[in-house]
Amino acid sequence: MESPIRQLIDTVAWVLIDNGRILCARPRGKDVFYIPGGKREGAETDLETLVREVAEELTVELSAETAVHVGTYEAHVSHDEDTVVRMACYTAEYRGVLTASSEIEALAWFGFGDRDLVPPVDQLLFDDLAASGALR
Repeated sequence: MESPIRQLIDTVAWVLIDNGRILCARPRGKDVFYIPGGKREGAETDLETLVREVAEELTVELSAETAVHVGTYEAHVSHDEDTVVRMACYTAEYRGVLTASSEIEALAWFGFGDRDLVPPVDQLLFDDLAASGALR
């Protein structure tokens, strides 16, 4: 029997694919890579959260008017069966040069073979992107 959800972590993520690989970021002090994005603050919309988080993490400006919803995924946190992460994913054009901010230790371009290096909710996105042919 599946355990009840006691905590929902509501996040948004920016899907940037180049040549069959997706941009991932590893926050300072963590050992796991994530799709760039983060948690909303207050009553922020998905796009407000996405624009703010990507600017904070990658120092680029997303063009909200070009954002396209790719999908929304939910998965239990690997170390906590009582917690579920919901991740609303969007593509969007950007201006600037991708640069890791002070809160990001590393950026990497992952293919489907790197799926095991990201959390369970990100793995669901990887599966859909690979099935569509966008991720190799």
